[in-house]
Amino acid sequence: MDNPVIRHSNALMEQGEILDTFRSCGAFLEGHFILRSGRHSRVFFQCAKVLQYPSLAEKLCQALAKRIRDDNFSHVISPALGGLLVGHEIARALKKPHFFAEKKDGRFAVRRFEIAPGMKFLVAEDVVTTGSAVNEVIQIVREAGAQITGVACLVCRSEEEEVPDWGVPFYYLLRLPTETFSADELPADLRAVPAVKPGS
Repeated sequence: MDNPVIRHSNALMEQGEILDTFRSCGAFLEGHFILRSGRHSRVFFQCAKVLQYPSLAEKLCQALAKRIRDDNFSHVISPALGGLLVGHEIARALKKPHFFAEKKDGRFAVRRFEIAPGMKFLVAEDVVTTGSAVNEVIQIVREAGAQITGVACLVCRSEEEEVPDWGVPFYYLLRLPTETFSADELPADLRAVPAVKPGS
């Protein structure tokens, strides 16, 4: 396979080119998947397959950073593990410090950094469908007396009526609405295929 970093190293990437990049890295999967939310889907974005290439991670996240119009935040924060590299690269592009939340007893917690009242954060994630991880990070920040001024992700999979509303601007690089199903509402094609949880 061609090196995707070289293949996409020049021109500004449009939506089709971004999706082709995910495909070329083996990051766009088709089959039967269980998402972090517990819902089922025919497609899955394994962003680690793209972010394994540092030059491509930098290019994608810089492109996302350019879409962030409101720079009214002091820090970037992201949920681990998926959002770690995205948050770090966005923070680097925007010259901000980067915090991350990690799982502790099944819940996200900020263990290595101190969130102080009055601080302002942009939440960065790799893929958003229901936004469950982003919701937890937002709750942590607000409970500490700090503010959320925006959310950014590489891929927004939410269908139009299900795009999360956090009351702040939401920025994404690729929009690919994708049907998801609860376990008791699976269509026949998914019932016929064993479900997998990539990255779990």
